[in-house]
Parts: sequence; structure tokens; C-alpha cells
Amino acid sequence: MGLKRLIYHLYENTLLREVRRGEMPRHIGLILDGNRRFAREHGLADVLEGHRRGAEKLEQTLLWCEELEIRMVTIWILSTENLNRDPRETQGLLNLIERKMRELVTDPRVHQRRMRIRSIGQLELLPVSTQQAIRAAEEATRTYDAFFLNVAVGYGGRQEIVDAVKSLLRWRMERNESLSKIIEEITPDEISKHLYTYDLPDPDLIIRTSGEIRLSGFLLWQSAYSEYYFCDAFWPAFRKIDLLRAIRSYQQRQRRFGA
Repeated sequence: MGLKRLIYHLYENTLLREVRRGEMPRHIGLILDGNRRFAREHGLADVLEGHRRGAEKLEQTLLWCEELEIRMVTIWILSTENLNRDPRETQGLLNLIERKMRELVTDPRVHQRRMRIRSIGQLELLPVSTQQAIRAAEEATRTYDAFFLNVAVGYGGRQEIVDAVKSLLRWRMERNESLSKIIEEITPDEISKHLYTYDLPDPDLIIRTSGEIRLSGFLLWQSAYSEYYFCDAFWPAFRKIDLLRAIRSYQQRQRRFGA
């Protein structure tokens, strides 16, 4: 083991011991940013190779979370805005998502770990074959409850809130309630019940890679009291120490929940 690797290993173990003494976030959100820039910076012939390496990094990161007994992770892999990118890149990304979802259906690690996969977003915006692959992964894991992986695909935070309000109005109007009564009785709790994540706890910690310091609409409603951590590394270069630093930062903060 070279000196650099030895120092890295020792530092990682020190961080690991430190965070294990604190309270772990129950639910982490990950904005997987920087795949394209990683590909360009490393001279890769195709930006899709950056996305492929990002998918490999996700598998590794989920293992790290499991080791830390963090049992719920929500990842943002495709926004509604991403669908407007170069058609070739968009189709390549959709093909990658589709292939990975189909692999999850038969991946023995998914079933051994009892990982439940669930999508959030507007799946109807995606090609039928991609929708089918996602639904197949959801169906194959729907009874599992040891680890929860929520995949935001075709997702936009503002659109989620719009969809929640529409769903709430539709639900109340089906009960023949007057518009004035509905307006009078709408509350944040009522809207929350109609979000894509209506039955999930809000994220405690949201991590965004690539040095961008913004949420870009990720879980806008749910992240009202989340802690944020922005990491300079591009997603494919995300390391275990980056995750541990994010958790340590979370543990060092006093959560006030709006107070």
C-alpha cells in the first residue's frame, strides 16, 4: 500500500469511528451531479461513459449507506429538464436507466438485502419500455422492507407540488365538497398526503455533488427542514470519505426545524 493510500485509509477509518458515535440520518437525498463534466474532464470519448461510471458509483454508495445502517436513500437521476437535452444523450441515459432497472429485477444482492425500489416523478414522460423496466423493478421488490431506494426520474420539485394540489382538489371534489370549503380547509398536512413521497419520512440530509450550491428543485416540499451538504467532487468521483464528511457535518449541526 502506497503512502497516499495508507494516509487515505487511516483518515477514512478515523472519520468512520467519529460518525459512528453520532446520530445517523435516517433518510438521505442524493443529487447525482457532474457525470457529464467528469467525462469531459477525464477526456472520455462519450459523455455517456460519465453516466455509466455514475451508475457504478451509486452501487458502491448504497453499500456504504447500508454499512452505516442508513436504510433510506432517495436519488435524483433524471429531471424533467434533462429530457430537453441533446436527443442522443437523453436516449443514451434512458437506455442506461432501463438496463439498470432490468438488472435490478434479477440481481441477487437486491433480494438478499431486501431492497425496495420505488420511483417518484412523471413516468408518463418516459418511453414505454423505460416505464415497463421501472415498474418491473418496483413489482419485484414491493414486499421488501430492509432498505428503501427511491428513484426520482422524470422528476421536478415544482411539478410534484402542482400534482399534489391537483390530486387533493380532485379527491375532495369527488366527495362533492364545495370549492369554498376546500379552499378554507387546505393545510400543508393535507397537501403532504398527496406528494409522490406521501408515505415516506422527509430527508434528514441532502447531498449534492459537483460543487453546485443549489437544490434545482429536488424535493422542494420535503426538504424544508433538511440539512444540506455540497461536495466539490463530481458524482463518479464521490468517495466514502465524502459521504462520511457529509454525515459528520450533519451531526455537528443543531437542527432547529424552523425555530
